[in-house]
Order: sequence, then C-alpha cells, then structure tokens
Amino acid sequence: MNNITKKTYGSFNRRQFIKAAAASIALPYFIPGSALGKDGKTAPSNRIVMGGIGLGNQGNGDLGAFLGRDDVQYVAVCDVKKEVRDRQKRRVNTHNGNTDCKDYNDFRELLARSDIDAVHIATPDHWHAVLVVAACKAGKDAYCQKPESLTIKEGRAMVDAARRYNRVVSGGSQRVMNDYMDVVQKCWSGEIGTPKEVFANPGPPSKICHLGGEPVPAGVDWDMWLGPAPLAPYHSYRISGSYNIAANNCWRSWRDYSGGGMTDWGAHHFGGALFACNKMEEGPVEILPPDGKDRKYLTFKYADGMLLYHSPNHKVDVIGDGKPVAPRELPKYKGKGGIYGDFVECVKTRERPFRDIERGHRTISIAHLGTIAYDLNRPLKWDPIKEIFPDDAQANRFLDRARREPWTI
Repeated sequence: MNNITKKTYGSFNRRQFIKAAAASIALPYFIPGSALGKDGKTAPSNRIVMGGIGLGNQGNGDLGAFLGRDDVQYVAVCDVKKEVRDRQKRRVNTHNGNTDCKDYNDFRELLARSDIDAVHIATPDHWHAVLVVAACKAGKDAYCQKPESLTIKEGRAMVDAARRYNRVVSGGSQRVMNDYMDVVQKCWSGEIGTPKEVFANPGPPSKICHLGGEPVPAGVDWDMWLGPAPLAPYHSYRISGSYNIAANNCWRSWRDYSGGGMTDWGAHHFGGALFACNKMEEGPVEILPPDGKDRKYLTFKYADGMLLYHSPNHKVDVIGDGKPVAPRELPKYKGKGGIYGDFVECVKTRERPFRDIERGHRTISIAHLGTIAYDLNRPLKWDPIKEIFPDDAQANRFLDRARREPWTI
C-alpha cells in the first residue's frame, strides 16, 4: 500500500479530512463517500499501487486484470515500444478518469518510484530474472508471467531475491489451477493411489536464430528490448509476440529469448502435472533422453521412483498404483479474482501465493533440465537440493548463460 498516502490520511476521519480540505480551498469541500470507501469500494489509502512492465500481448491482459480491481491503483506503464506505451497510458487514464498515469521506456525509472508497491512483468522471457531481482531490490512485490526464467540459475536467483528482500513474487501460470482439476482431484482425493507414471506434453525446445537484419522501426528501443540477450540485428521475427512458436516467427521460437514450447507450455503442463502429484517444490534425480529402443520419451525420474514423461500424446495424465491413500485438502487461491487476486491478497497479507516463485522455478527447471538432456543426448544425474549435475562439468555449463552488461543479476 502507498505508505505516503497512509501516513497522510490514515489517521484522519471523514470529518477531519473535510475540515482540513476546507481550510485550504473554499469550494468544493464535499468529499464523496466513494473516496473513503463508504460505498463498498476500497478506499484509496488501502489500495495496492501498481505499474506494469512489458504491456503487449499477455501484458495487455494482465494490465486489464489488475486495472479492473478496486483494490489496485494503477499508476504507471513501461514498454520499449512507444506505440504500446501510448496506447496503454491512454487506457489507464481513461479507466482512472484522469491524466496521472506515467509512461516509461526504462523500467529503472518506474522501479525508482517510492509510491509503487508492486509491478507485473510480461516482457519476453530473457528479461524476467533481471526485472524480478531488480524489483525485489527496489522493495516491490512482483507478479511475473511464465515461464519465469531462461536458465536454472536465474530461477534460483529470483527465489533468493524474493526471500532476501521479503517480497511476494508470484509466477503467472493460471492454467496450473484452472486446466487440470480433473486429474488433480483424482490424485489429491487418493482415488488413484500413489502416482507412478506422469505424462505431459509442453512442446519442443527453442532453436538457434540465424535471421538477418531489418531497419529498426521508429519508436522501438531495440537495444533495450535485447537487454541481457546477445547483441543481434533487429528483425520483425525476433521481436514479434506471436504465440505460433512452430512457425519460427516470434521471440518464443529462439534460444536467446525463450525456451520455446518446452518452457512456454511447460509452465502450464509440467506445472499441472507437478501440482497433481504434489511435487511443486521438488525436483528429479535423473533425466533420461529417449534412446530409440526401450525408452520412448524423455524421462524425469524422482527419488521415490515416480516417472515424469515428456510425451507428445498426453496433455497431462497420471497413472497411480491403484492403492487408495488418504485424501488431502486441495490448496486454493487466496482472495478473489483467480491468480491475480491471489497475488494482490498476498501483497496485503504477506503470505506466499499459490504460484510462489519457488514453485514457478521448480516447474521451469524441469523444462530446462529436459532441454539440456536433449542437447547433450545422454542420461544426466541431478541433485535437486544443490541444483547441480554432480561431477558433470559439461552439463553444469548449461545451468546459466552470459548476459550483456549492465544487465546482471
């Protein structure tokens, strides 16, 4: 909540507020009840003050979700495309009925504002870790779209920053709770027994990009869009936010900016599978690529023997041992309004949200581990506590990647 606003108005009752206002201006001195929360709406002093970073495509939807809440005061937009900034600023101002919304090309200016409590982030994936860590350091809570990270070490850095600075950080996969409840309920009710084989199909990893250059359009800060990614010429297929990954015409298609379908849909499908099996904060101990013989699918083996398959034939499916087990109570979103309401409520209460960054990190780590196994095309041992490949220097080099200065984490 806006600490400045709370200090200024928190101890005022309605009568005192009117008296103070009347002392400074002659008319009008009537304060509508809505301004003080008397009509059932949240009073301004109790609203979460928010801004958004990356507001095209999914960010546009996120903005709408937060803007539509009466317990959120939306005050700032940030995007490297001027057209997007201008459009979203108009949208916020129209909704708020004023011209107060500020727009930024550089996220650091937005994070420097002391009046902002929280941000939502929907940039391309290669920016997520840098932005979340910077937001935590700036004292902001963060809602970050999936996939949360581009590398395993990035994900751990995000968790560490959230804990070090006591920030609420939520991943953005609404499908984990919404799309797989038939499977989840069968598992959590104990109906299928202990999960033994789990199937999920997020899609393939991203590819190396060899596109040439095109003129940078006016109003696009290409260098800032690249940020921590390697220096590369502008191309419309690099910057496009299209979801058609297989067409190789969007940033989700390319390794420098995304993990492809493996991470983009992995956040949903692997996330749903791990939720069903109650392994949202665990990791496998072995990753086995298909061998063309006995092992048909990329396989993740857990310490208890459970096998998770990257299977093209299943969305999310779980096979248990058939021995009934005691049912468990399913977790729920806090607050009202789905995953967005869950985040906002946790900003208020300081609880951890359903898609707490640890869970987001563990989910996307599965996708990253699978990509590494595909790249190396050999079995890998994994330590899910230390988050390293034991005695495997070659594989450990894939845990992170270099970033362009000054975008370190």
